[in-house]
Parts: sequence; C-alpha cells; structure tokens
Amino acid sequence: MKIAKRLLVLLLLLTAVVSARKRDPLTEAEADQLREVRLEPYRRLKLFIKFTQARFDSIDQLRADPKQADGRGKQVHDLLEDLTALLDEINANLDTYAGEKMEKNTHKEFIKGLREVMQSCQSWDVKLKALKAGDQADAQARREFQDYMFVLQDTQDALASTADIARQYAEESDADKPKKK
Repeated sequence: MKIAKRLLVLLLLLTAVVSARKRDPLTEAEADQLREVRLEPYRRLKLFIKFTQARFDSIDQLRADPKQADGRGKQVHDLLEDLTALLDEINANLDTYAGEKMEKNTHKEFIKGLREVMQSCQSWDVKLKALKAGDQADAQARREFQDYMFVLQDTQDALASTADIARQYAEESDADKPKKK
C-alpha cells in the first residue's frame, strides 16, 4: 500500500512538472482580447488568425536576421510549438461554435470566419513548406533544422487538421442551406 501511495505521489509530481514546463502560446494581452470576444465566433477566429500570423511573421524575421543566428533553431522550435497550440485552439473553437445554435447573423459571420481560416491555412501551408525546404540553404540552416524538424511536422499535421475541420464545417453549412428554386 505504501508503494502505491508513493507511486501516486510521484506520478502527481511528474504531472505537475510537465504541465509547468508547457508555455502558454498567448501573451497576457492576447488572452485578454480573446476573453473580450468569447461570445463572438467571428471576432474570436479573426484574433486567432492574427495571433497565428504573428508567430509566422516572427519566424520569418528570425530567419532573415543574421544577428539572430545564435539560438535561432531553438527559437523557431518554440514558435512552432506555439503555432501548433494556436492551431489546436482554432480547432477547439471551430468545434465549439459549429455545435452551437446561433442567430442567423452570427451563423453567417461564423461561416465567414471558416472561410478566412481556410484561406489562412493555405498561406500558412506555403510558409511551412518553405521552412522545411529552407533547411538545405546552408550549413547553418541544416544545423538549425535539426532543432525544429520534429515539431515542424507536428505543426504541419495540426495545420492540415485545422484546414480539414474548417472545410468540413463549411461544407456542412453549405449543405444545410435551403436550395433556391
């Protein structure tokens, strides 16, 4: 019995350590902005798109600045983790809002948000592919790529999932529209 209690305590401590290590992909200001629009699907999706795009822009800036070469691979790694978390949040929001009963105007705005998510996913996919292809640019880029190659695949998978979910909900919405005679 004592061993079981010790194992349980150890498991709880390990869980606490692992969860303490996870970084929040949002700044406090971003989280506040999301709280303000929690009941407005379109505005919330727009904010997630904006925050996700900001992470992509940060990666572009890092890679373009030779002064940032020291530790750049780790920084790109962390930004890709943030991107994966943000894409997962977009998915969760799409699932939540797609399952809700909405007023007609709110539903139209949600559909507009779905379309914007799909468009953003297309441009983000191009950026991720360029990041993956850029690993062969030079020796420095190849070394940096080793720091983030696995999380890059996770981000690509999360992006594909987000695009699929948005497309599915948009198609379902189109199918629910009454046909004009």
